[in-house]
Amino acid sequence: MKYIQKYYYILTGLISFAFYLTTIAPSVIQIDTGELAAVQCTLGIAHPTGYPLFTMLGYIFSLVPLPFSKIFQMNLLAAVYCAVAVSVFTFTAKLVLDNLNAFQFVMRSKQNSRKKKKDSNKIVQPVKTSSIELSDTYKIISAIFGGLFLALSKTFWFQSTSVEVYSLHLLLITVIILALIKAFTLSNEAKLISKYWLFFAITLALGFSNHMTTLLIIPGVAYLYFVKNGFSSKSIKQIVFMLLIFFPVLLLIYSYLPVRALQNPVMNWGNPINWERIIRHISGQQYQVWLFSSTEAAAKQFNYFVGNLHKEFSISLVVAIAGLIVSFIYARKFFIFNIIVFLSTVLYSINYDINDIDSYFLLAYVSLAFFAVFGIVQLILFLVKNKMIIIVPISILAVFLGLQFYSSYDDVNQKNNYTYEDYTLSLLNTLPKNSIVFSYQWDYFISASYYFQLVEGFRKDVIVVDKELLRRSWYYNQLSTNHPQLLNGLKSEVDQFTEALKPFEREEQFNANLLENLFRRIMTGLVSTNIDKHDFFVAPELVNGEMKRGEFQLPGGYTLIPYLFMFKVVDTKEYVEAPLPDFRIRFDKKDDQYTTSLKGFIASMLVSRGMYEMQYNKTERARIYAMKLAAEFPDVTLPPALSNLVLN
Repeated sequence: MKYIQKYYYILTGLISFAFYLTTIAPSVIQIDTGELAAVQCTLGIAHPTGYPLFTMLGYIFSLVPLPFSKIFQMNLLAAVYCAVAVSVFTFTAKLVLDNLNAFQFVMRSKQNSRKKKKDSNKIVQPVKTSSIELSDTYKIISAIFGGLFLALSKTFWFQSTSVEVYSLHLLLITVIILALIKAFTLSNEAKLISKYWLFFAITLALGFSNHMTTLLIIPGVAYLYFVKNGFSSKSIKQIVFMLLIFFPVLLLIYSYLPVRALQNPVMNWGNPINWERIIRHISGQQYQVWLFSSTEAAAKQFNYFVGNLHKEFSISLVVAIAGLIVSFIYARKFFIFNIIVFLSTVLYSINYDINDIDSYFLLAYVSLAFFAVFGIVQLILFLVKNKMIIIVPISILAVFLGLQFYSSYDDVNQKNNYTYEDYTLSLLNTLPKNSIVFSYQWDYFISASYYFQLVEGFRKDVIVVDKELLRRSWYYNQLSTNHPQLLNGLKSEVDQFTEALKPFEREEQFNANLLENLFRRIMTGLVSTNIDKHDFFVAPELVNGEMKRGEFQLPGGYTLIPYLFMFKVVDTKEYVEAPLPDFRIRFDKKDDQYTTSLKGFIASMLVSRGMYEMQYNKTERARIYAMKLAAEFPDVTLPPALSNLVLN
């Protein structure tokens, strides 16, 4: 028991880590995991805001000789970050409970106020808000269960399953809160500058060097800081000293971006080699179009947040709501800090109009977990006061935790997610040597292809060109570095486009028609200048979108034929053979928006290829496609020509 009392927070982290190991992804999953794993393993530069600390720590961890694939190793690091974050949260929760007096307001009674008016020379004793007596055991139990409630909340848990910047963000934000609480409760006010506040400044710089949403904790920090130190010359001087620590640490870590960019790494998003590019990259300028876009978007995201809360915490949400009231009574300063953090996070995040918004609410969920700690305290005290032994509240809390585990597990479980690995490897492997693929399926295979090509060396001969990134000036530098011959015939068009793009990227007045015309010339030119040397493939989303709208045209004399996952550019009306669909993609039992879209891409291409085979009277080959569709995509309605092949 004494070891639990001493190492309770480590134990909580280890329990969480054990949970995380049961759901960790074995490979790349959707969206950014492939890119971020590749950036870490190759010491590159990630998408805005660059995440230099995340990259450097990941690179160091990738050098550890573990008996796993590199992608699993990087996914494992995410689980480690989250488990340590749980330990830090648990330790902080206990620290708060140990220092409840520091978080109580001091008020004066009306009687004392009248007395003070009558005799200002007499000392008037302050009256504290309600206090609470807790044994160390009750505090530890409350902190442990609060930590586990946070650990098993859906979005927090999901960050542990694969490579993402938010896993490190959670660790750093919990360390920042710990440093803040330490400084608030233990500062030695006899000194001009408290070492605890200086340590807090360092942790804050580390947080900002990983993710800019660290900014959301600043309003709550300001509240606790000025409650503790007041508005005085001393407190302002201390802030100045904190900034003198904060900025050098922040600049030192962010200096990684220009230093590494000047070396032209294979992953060089934004190419931040000068001050203008650095600012644009670390500010995430290209994403700001979705910030504060409309009140309708904010209402939509707010409704999503509120509607999703019960999925995050299950029945444990009731404990958090009760804790909100309890903390108001017994630790009002901490209550106000927590409310400020919660509101600043929610109000900012609902104004970001993106689909994958959940991770932006993480700090609000941390606040709710702190409230849950107080709810647990009240539950224990209530039951013990009513003559129940301590095992009763522990059992009730364990049931709550079990229900939360059951509620979150299926949503976060990625242990069987091989979908994006299978799709990416199958797609690349069915292409002829030295092929070019033109697509913008970032979430499905482009991001994953960075990992498999650059880290595992799989089909490095295939050139994957992201149509959307072609709109960015830095991308031409990365393409030229990795594929020197690709843009040889397009130097004039690229130079004109990047020059015309400068005012757009600087948010100045720009010529939209000129940009669009040059962009279309580059897309067509990519085909015309490379088709003699490379097999050229166009993804279905481009065919069904840009090509149908006339935004992208093939050079004269060329057409498209379906070629398994992609359309191949050809200059013949003769039959062109393609690989048979003997690939295997392991789709998870549960569908989400990404797997649904991916199934749609694959099924539509198989239908197109099957009909192409029928057009040239290749009935047996068409039958193979039809049977593949019937077996693996039973929800797809087949054209009569193919459905008859299945029936016969």
